[in-house]
Amino acid sequence: MSVQGGIPGEPEISVVLKDRAFLECPRWHDDRIWVADFYRHEVVSAAVDGQDLRVEATVPQQPSGLGWLPDGRLLVVSMRDHKLLRRETSGELVVHADLADHVDGYPNDMVVDSHGRAYVGNFGFDLMGGADVAPSGLLRVDPDGSVTRVAEDLWFANGSVITDDGVLMVDETFGNRVSAFDIEPDGSLTNRRSWRRSASCRPRGAERHAG
Repeated sequence: MSVQGGIPGEPEISVVLKDRAFLECPRWHDDRIWVADFYRHEVVSAAVDGQDLRVEATVPQQPSGLGWLPDGRLLVVSMRDHKLLRRETSGELVVHADLADHVDGYPNDMVVDSHGRAYVGNFGFDLMGGADVAPSGLLRVDPDGSVTRVAEDLWFANGSVITDDGVLMVDETFGNRVSAFDIEPDGSLTNRRSWRRSASCRPRGAERHAG
């Protein structure tokens, strides 16, 4: 894992974390870098220079997306058992929401807003089994654990962020675009648009459908 520094146009690349397996969903929280290493089944954090590495949680069914509730408790996606977990102040991991009835394929990346609403993407198809690419939905998990499907026709939703002005951006890996949504006061999503498009990386099946 690396970070960029320096002035715009002249980035300085520094290696922060090394000798890991597969790092996902980097976040900055409490003056530390947090990341899920899903082949080692760990959520880890470190100081900005990579020192003081801590294992914050062990997730046997592979961790992915990370976020925090307003009271500071960690939320982490547990991919293979289709759950969203919550780390209590004691350090215990408990089920925050069961996503099994709401996802197509594994849940993956996630971002949590200032109200504690988690927006969770999912594969949409059996990636590991070699299935044809298919679209998926985007879920909203409210602080009470209730689950609502808030967007459709996303092509492998990944890399989600929320901007300072309340816009949710979702990278569609197999759609060659970043889609943007306005977040309404009730947590619903409106005004979907393509914020940026990129060169094609779509495997078979997606070409016919992604716009």
